[in-house]
Amino acid sequence: MPLGLIALALGAFGIGLTEFVIMGLLPEVATDLGVTEAAAGWLISGYALAVVVGALGLTAATTRLPRKPVLLGLIVLFIIGNVVTALATGYELAMLGRVIAALSHGAFFGIGAVVAASLVAPGKQGSAIAIMFTGLTAANVFGVPFGTFLGQQFGWRATFWVISVIGVVAFAGIATLVRAPRATGPVVSLRSEMGAFRSGQVWLSLAVTALGYGGLFGAFTYIAYALTDVTGFASTSVPWLLVLFGIGLVIGNWAGGRLADRSIDGTLIGFIAALTIVLALFGIFASSQPVTIVILIAMGGFGFGTVPGLQSRIMRYAGGAPTLASGANIGAFNVGNALGAWAGGVGITMGLGYTSPIWIGASLTAVALVVMVFAAGAARANRSATPSRPTCAVDATAAAPHNLAV
Repeated sequence: MPLGLIALALGAFGIGLTEFVIMGLLPEVATDLGVTEAAAGWLISGYALAVVVGALGLTAATTRLPRKPVLLGLIVLFIIGNVVTALATGYELAMLGRVIAALSHGAFFGIGAVVAASLVAPGKQGSAIAIMFTGLTAANVFGVPFGTFLGQQFGWRATFWVISVIGVVAFAGIATLVRAPRATGPVVSLRSEMGAFRSGQVWLSLAVTALGYGGLFGAFTYIAYALTDVTGFASTSVPWLLVLFGIGLVIGNWAGGRLADRSIDGTLIGFIAALTIVLALFGIFASSQPVTIVILIAMGGFGFGTVPGLQSRIMRYAGGAPTLASGANIGAFNVGNALGAWAGGVGITMGLGYTSPIWIGASLTAVALVVMVFAAGAARANRSATPSRPTCAVDATAAAPHNLAV
């Protein structure tokens, strides 16, 4: 395994921790800043929307630049954003810090996924991307519970100071271990990168990503409230319950990456269908502590098991210019994050209770399943127009992207 993948996973760990840890600290943040639960949820939605801007804007702006220096610059931006959040004494400054940190998120994962795929042999791209995204799973297994506990004991700002330090360590790791991709042809222009969006399959993949993760995060954003007010766990148990969700992420990421190397569409259909069922069961049995424990693991596993496949799929149909499309998919993950957080907040504000975000999430993943089944069928119908190799093109200096319109 190339050491560069470990360095990329380290950066993913810090960025993933920034995104997810606030979900476990949402009650503390809302109380400290003097805002409602729904307003505090906008610190999640605002982050997610800023990720979309960064995923598209910064990725497009840096298309012609060497990827390793770009990754390092993005980590610096990440550090600055978390320092601002840690220093925040009011809601507006906290939101500003979240937005600054988020701008680095989408571009880092989008460019990093292409770099990760370029470090391994053909046929192993799904596994390589899964290794990079292991940083996200590790953030949830170890980082989020520890960060939640730290924030509960010493104040939520202490968590973001620790995250800032992690960013410094990640910078050193990437600078030392990531091998700069070797240029093998002419530099790809922004125009050729934009050409990837002529593919109907790229747009369908983006829709599946946004809807699928809208469902997952619709349920997960307000999970601290569901676990305490509905299931009846003590607030001090929340960090350790999040460990279960994180364990599911690790299992799902590992399995999803390997299965995606065999069949991307089949893996995605199976995992999204399973996630829809799990969320529905969560809505029904949310008052049962034993069932909730099992569901947390399954929710993380089936939810995050789609990540390698979704990222590999969009890079595959982007042809020879996958960088911007890869970044756009990271943006789509966070459109789903924002959509889920907003929709779940609406359910709570309407007085539908803390299980309403779970049911809203199940509905969104059901729609994602329908879109994914359609996309897979359209791809089969147009098999002669799809790339002959089963994996994505990872060199952004390769030929111009194919027109794979459905």
